[in-house]
Order: sequence, then C-alpha cells, then structure tokens
Amino acid sequence: MVVAEWVLDISLPLLPLLAVLLLNGIANLLYARRVGEATLTELFGQYCFDIASLSALLFFSGGATNPFVSLLLPPVAMAALSLPLRPAMAIAALACVAYSLLMVAFVPLAVADATRATRLHLAGMWLTFIVSAVMLLWLIARMTTAIRHRDAQLAAAREQGLRDERILALAAQAAGAAHELGTPLATMAVIAGDLEHDARLGVEAQADLALMKTQIAACKRIIHQLAERAGAERWEAAKPTPADVWAQGVIDRWMSLRPRPGARLEIAVSAAPAPSLVAEPALDQGLVGLLDNAAKAGAGQILVSVSWSAASLRIDILDNGPGFPADVLQIGGREPLTHRASQVHGSDGTHPAAGSGLGLFLADTAVRRHGGRLALSNRPEGGGCASLELPLAS
Repeated sequence: MVVAEWVLDISLPLLPLLAVLLLNGIANLLYARRVGEATLTELFGQYCFDIASLSALLFFSGGATNPFVSLLLPPVAMAALSLPLRPAMAIAALACVAYSLLMVAFVPLAVADATRATRLHLAGMWLTFIVSAVMLLWLIARMTTAIRHRDAQLAAAREQGLRDERILALAAQAAGAAHELGTPLATMAVIAGDLEHDARLGVEAQADLALMKTQIAACKRIIHQLAERAGAERWEAAKPTPADVWAQGVIDRWMSLRPRPGARLEIAVSAAPAPSLVAEPALDQGLVGLLDNAAKAGAGQILVSVSWSAASLRIDILDNGPGFPADVLQIGGREPLTHRASQVHGSDGTHPAAGSGLGLFLADTAVRRHGGRLALSNRPEGGGCASLELPLAS
C-alpha cells in the first residue's frame, strides 16, 4: 500500500484497506496464543479468514487484475498439507469462488497509461511468484522436518517396545531360574555346614569353606531380593540416595561376591554436593554387570569415577584390559551380542572367552529407563571405558 500510494503514484482507498489490516492484526494476536495447540476446526477457520481478508484487500485494489491475486494459492497448498481431505477441498473451493467473484466485482485501480499498467502487472506477477515460492518452501521444509522427527520418535518407540519384550522374556526366565536355584543352594548350604564341623579339614580348607558359605548366603540373598522385586515391592517408593553413597554401596556389594578383583571409587572434585537419585534395582544390576565385564577384561584394579554437573550425573568404569572389540563398540549394548561379537580377550590377550552381552544389554536398558545413555570406548593408554550418563531431571 505504501509503495503503490507514494512510489508508484496509484490512488488507493486507504480507509477500508487499513480497516482490513487492523482486523488481520487483531486476528493474528488472538491466533498467536493458540500456536501449537490449535484444533483442526480452528486451523480451518484461520484459512477461511486469511482467504476472506486477502479477498477484501484485492476487492479494493483492482480485483483479479491485481497481480497479487495469485496469493490466494499458498493458503490452498498449506491447507492441503495440514488438513484432512474434505476441509482442504473446502478451502480450495473457497479460494476458487473468491477468485471468480474478484473477476466481476472489484474497485478498479486508477492507472490511465495502459503500457505502464502492463509493466506494473508483470512486475507484480514476478513479486507474487517470489513470495509464493518462499512461503511454500518454508512451509514444506517445516512439515518435512516435523514428519521426520515424528518418524524418528515412532522408530524409537518401536525399538523400545522390542527391548521391553526381550527384558520381559529375560525376567520370566530369571524368575524361573531363581525358583529352581533355591533347592540346590539349600543343599549346598547344608553340606557346607556339615563340612564345617569336620576336624580333618585343614586351616586353608576351612577358610575356603567359610568363603563358600559366604557366597552361598549372597546367592540366597539375591534370589530373595529377586522374589521381592517380582512381588509387591516398588522401587518408586525408595528414598533418594546421594550418588556417591549409592555407587559405593553397589561396589561394596559387588566386591563381597568377588573378593579378589578390587574396585576403587573416585569422586570428582566439585563445589556442589553430590546429587541424590532414586535408582531402580535394574540400574544397580546394570552397574554390577559392567563391573563384572571390567573384571573379566583385566586382572588389575577397576576404577569407578563419579562426577556430576547441574544437569547430569556421569559414571565411568575403567579397566586395564585389551579394550572392546569393534563389533561391541558398534552395538554398544543396544541388543545381546552374537557369538562372534561376544568373543572378548582375557587379561593376557590370547585366550578368548565367550559372553552373551546380556550385562551390557541390561545396563543399557536400565540407563535408558532413567532417560540416560550408555557409551563404550577404548582408552588411548589401553583398556576399555563404559560411561553412564543420567539426567538429573529424571
């Protein structure tokens, strides 16, 4: 309007045009409050209002002779991308009716020179094409990005569903195995108790027997806890525990089952106190599985490093073994390993030992349930590193 009135010297009925623009401004302010929440009915109403207001502007500025009449097309394309078929067809029909009426009913532009009017019309058609192309490109790019994001979320949901099915299958097998292990463990406990009173056993045999009884008791405790967790106990009811205290407790329980390989906890120096978390039992078991893997990889001491920031908690388990094979790094605990990928070298680097990769798989699943991630890497100085990162918000 400014360019036509003061640059091109074309007289326009400014009062009705400004009234239409004022209504557009008020409508946009109202619509802005509903961005991201608008229903299909509201979106349909916005398209109708846009076509009606644009038609009113065109009516007072030459009707169908105004090259900007082609701007009735982008709302039709937007409706086709964002509305169901019938409402989109209604928007297209409304645009066609508006265009048809503007061919017979309009306020003509005051341009006396026909040659100048033709040049202005061509320039207006060029500008309309540029504006329409930019609008459509922007809209389609946003729609495509949204569709890709939705597809990625659906794929992640499907993958999580498959992982949950595997976890349920493992849980059922674990419950059955726990039930079956109760009897042989009880038998072993009785035999160990009888042997303890055998005077013919030497001091070393007595020490080994005491260790065996400790291990049997630990196994029975684990089975009892498994039965409780399968019942009415809910981990959500647990009390928050400082992260360093929780990590030290898991390490202590793990070392009670593995008295020979040791683990050392290292707390990063931080001005902020250790954050508290409510760790479900699966997260404890995941950390234990990673400690088991580190113990199998090398004969030296395992380092567990705990650090935190305002947003996340990080736990690094470092060993001095030969490092993770390329196949394991690629899978990264997202699924159990194949036989070839599960061949890990012993501490001397020459004797392979097969593993199913369930420890990594369970650890990755537990970390994902907390909204975090598990990353595997090989250290430049030698050895492997399994890093758990948990968001403190969850």
